[in-house]
Amino acid sequence: MPASKTTKKPVAAKPGKPARPGKPAKEKPTLSAVMRELEKAGSEQTRKTYARHGASGPMFGVSFATLKTMLKRLGVDHELGVALWDTGNFDARNLAVKIVDPAKLKPADLDRWVGESFTAARMCLGYVAMLAAEGPHAEAKLTQWLGAKDERTRASGWILLAQLAQRDESMADAVFGKRLEQIERTIHQAPNAERTVMNETVIAIGCRSAGLRKAALAAAGRIGVVDIDHGDTSCKTPDATEYIEKAWAHAKSKGFESPAAQERARELPRLRC
Repeated sequence: MPASKTTKKPVAAKPGKPARPGKPAKEKPTLSAVMRELEKAGSEQTRKTYARHGASGPMFGVSFATLKTMLKRLGVDHELGVALWDTGNFDARNLAVKIVDPAKLKPADLDRWVGESFTAARMCLGYVAMLAAEGPHAEAKLTQWLGAKDERTRASGWILLAQLAQRDESMADAVFGKRLEQIERTIHQAPNAERTVMNETVIAIGCRSAGLRKAALAAAGRIGVVDIDHGDTSCKTPDATEYIEKAWAHAKSKGFESPAAQERARELPRLRC
């Protein structure tokens, strides 16, 4: 008699695990919330420090260490950055230049921001120039700003040139060599604010390549001492020759081809300070 087959009972399906609810979407920070945070973080001592460096208009006095912490949390938020800038508040603008997307800034935006920086400390002009250096309109703004009638716009142009010397490898050294000759001819007759950044641009150009190092050192020697009034601050005018040589020695000791190559390996200056 054939062995009977054992009939297997169907195994009941295990109940499925309930789906895990997704993480709630991160709430987008509002302009009013960020402004309240900035106001809370301000201090009288920092306001005094910024005022000594030429800052004017509404400000809370927020340290750059606090802005750095906020930047890490906020990340890139172009719309919020533009809204912060448009408040006219000094601290809001310092945060704005850190969180906007340089690629989204139009030529008219850059011109407006440079113009609106005139009543703020020089650092705002520097940040706008840095944004221009990172965006698609850098070379056009360089020519336009350095040819401007007002000294503050020209100062932005020199800062932009210094940034490009340090960071844009695609530009020919000859561009910087011609501007170096222009600085040598005009620096002693330039207004104080422009003279400051022209001296710093000599240093930046001298840090770009071996050939420009030689040219900048020769130009610095012919320029001699640059007389700059730093107002009620502890700032001092850097000696271009000394600074260039120290920068090259330090870069070489760290294994970099040039100080510019070392700078390119670092975080962008508008984000790190």
